Order: sequence, then structure tokens, then C-alpha cells
Amino acid sequence: QAQLVESGGGLVQAGGSLRLSCADSRRTFGSYNMGWFRQAPGKEREFVAAITWIGPHTYYADSMKGRFTISRDNAKNTVYLQMNSLKPEDTAVYYCAARPIYSGNYYDRSSYDYWGQGTQVTVSS
Repeated sequence: QAQLVESGGGLVQAGGSLRLSCADSRRTFGSYNMGWFRQAPGKEREFVAAITWIGPHTYYADSMKGRFTISRDNAKNTVYLQMNSLKPEDTAVYYCAARPIYSGNYYDRSSYDYWGQGTQVTVSS
């Protein structure tokens, strides 16, 4: 049974926007920091953005700063990724993930215990 379920991916033209959602069905959403990663064909999975439970504090990969915004709604157990000014190089499968608070590093995928199945984002030129 999936515990993290992403949605909101799709096909968009360059310069457009998409909002990804990740619904967390676990009972411990409040004990976890959340992150988004992406993986393009033939490439390694890379860090996109992260948000902490305490604060919250947000972190972004350099190439996403100013274009992407991560947020969370704790009442809905959901984390979002608002993506603006999309570029063809943003095309990838986007994954959300959960990392226990006080554990590991926000940018390190090995620090995350739970992963969603991914949602495809395709940006056409």
C-alpha cells in the first residue's frame, strides 16, 4: 500500500507552471521532513527541494531557486511543489520523499526512508 502518492505532473510548454502534490497517508507525517527529488532518463536522481517540520525551513537546489516553491499543509498531510518558468531541462520523473527529523541531510537521498512512485513532468520547447 502506497504511503506517499504524488500527483499533478503532466505536459507543459516551456515557461509554464505546474503544481505537484504529495499526499502522505502515514500517521507520522508530523515527525518527518519532506523533500522532492527528480530523475531524468539516463541520469541519477537529484535533489530538488526540501522542507522541514520544525520552522518550517526550506531548501532548494541552485537551479530551482526563484522558480520552485516547496510548501506543506500539515492539516492535510500534504507537501506541494509549485514549479514556475519551467524549462525543457526540468523534464523528469519527480518523487517526493520523507526523512525523519534530526536525521541525515536534506539533499542526500539516502537520508530519506519513504518514497512515492513518482509523477512525470514533461516540458516541451
